[in-house]
Amino acid sequence: MKKLFSLALMASGMMLSQLTLAQQNPTPPPMPPQATEFYTPVPPKITPGAQNNLPPSDAIVLFDGTSLNNFVSAKDGNAPAEWKIENGELVVVRGKGDIQSKLPFGDAQYHVEWSAPTEIVGEGQGRGNSGFFLMGMYEVQILDSYESKTYTNGQAGSIYKQHPPLVNPLRAPGEWNYYDIIFKAPRFDKNGMVTSPATVTVLINGVVVQNNVILKGPTEYIGIPNYKAHAEALPIKLQDHGNPVRFRNIWVRPL
Repeated sequence: MKKLFSLALMASGMMLSQLTLAQQNPTPPPMPPQATEFYTPVPPKITPGAQNNLPPSDAIVLFDGTSLNNFVSAKDGNAPAEWKIENGELVVVRGKGDIQSKLPFGDAQYHVEWSAPTEIVGEGQGRGNSGFFLMGMYEVQILDSYESKTYTNGQAGSIYKQHPPLVNPLRAPGEWNYYDIIFKAPRFDKNGMVTSPATVTVLINGVVVQNNVILKGPTEYIGIPNYKAHAEALPIKLQDHGNPVRFRNIWVRPL
């Protein structure tokens, strides 16, 4: 009996305690839906391309098949780009070196289309090789790895020697591959230390192959990548790796 009486007292005490807490912390009134709605800023209106791969109205078109006016040689950043244009397509000319955009970019959305040579020469890294370098130093690999073996963090769609692609959705040599890239540039403090590393998302032919991966630093062929402080915006670069890779429809949207 004494035990039951003690339990009853405890239960009564708990109820009084909960009642006191409820009085001290009354339930807030229901929140109206308008409390979590806002109307500014209003997203700017743009017009999408007639097809999803075509530049929207706010894009900066770097190559539309007509000229190389938006590119220069990457050797000195000033001399004319010496690649050639055939049938509205930009073709790598072996030995003429990398080319880079005249304009610098930081955070951005990129679109670039490329096609590997139909004449199969070499294997692995010697086959249809080029590269798309974000800020001139972070490489998204371009390579004919449709049916060719190479190290996985060096095949098409890899963040070269850092992240292999999740899948291989490449089309055959001579067909066009569509790269869509969303890039966030790294941030550095006043002492040159990284406060936020670069990140990148890559889609090939509409398929995600890099899902917001963190870059370890600039691309290195040999050794471990390490960040060094650089400008907030730098030109993009296309690589001359000795193969006549073709490009078309290159555009960018700064973010």
